[in-house]
Amino acid sequence: MASGSGVVDLADVPSVDLMTELLRRMKCASKPDRRLIFIGPPGSGKGTQSPFLKDEYCLCNLATGDMLRAAVAAKTPLGLKAKEAMDKGKLVSDELVIGIIDEAMKRPSCQKGFILDGFPRTVTQAEKLDQMLEKRGTKIDKVLNFAIDDALLEERITGRLIHPSSGRTYHSKFAPPKVPGIDDVTGEPLIQRKDDTAAVLKSRLEAFHKQTEPVIDYYSKKGIVTNLHAEKPPKEVREEIEKAIK
Repeated sequence: MASGSGVVDLADVPSVDLMTELLRRMKCASKPDRRLIFIGPPGSGKGTQSPFLKDEYCLCNLATGDMLRAAVAAKTPLGLKAKEAMDKGKLVSDELVIGIIDEAMKRPSCQKGFILDGFPRTVTQAEKLDQMLEKRGTKIDKVLNFAIDDALLEERITGRLIHPSSGRTYHSKFAPPKVPGIDDVTGEPLIQRKDDTAAVLKSRLEAFHKQTEPVIDYYSKKGIVTNLHAEKPPKEVREEIEKAIK
């Protein structure tokens, strides 16, 4: 139970949960710190790999879109500023996003490092991120580039099917449901996201190549980029990641 000050009373937390968290922290204590950036177009598999890495290496997953939404919902000072910009239809400033990342890094779950997904998207953002980390006496260790052919992405994205209430995802070709168009668990209908179409993908890819490829060059000059073969099955991509961050 959270008290008025937002502090959890540990007496109310079940022992099993306390022990599990304690064991997790002890295991994490021996892990080296890692600060990673995932770069890749939509559908390249970043979201498939981050939950595993997060747990295995005790990192926190900083997906900037989710963090912005959470800050807005929590009405933090930065969240209120972000909401103001969004309400006016403006882009949230780089400074604000960096501020939200900076704030998140203070959480205990981020003690061993983080996976940044969805940021930086431009070289300017990458420079500002480096400056912020430098102030904290730290830096990005590795940038993982989920490299994949655009044509393969179209097949991946347009075949994606989602069970709205649970978030379970299927693919008409690679991971089809047992009954076409129906969720395996609940028997409810599956949907295709409005933006999972070839036309939307095309404009997102154009923006990605134009904005983000210079970011890969920026980090390549620092010698910290590893290009992954993101078209491979998830297990093989995971092995490539583990080799890259050892």
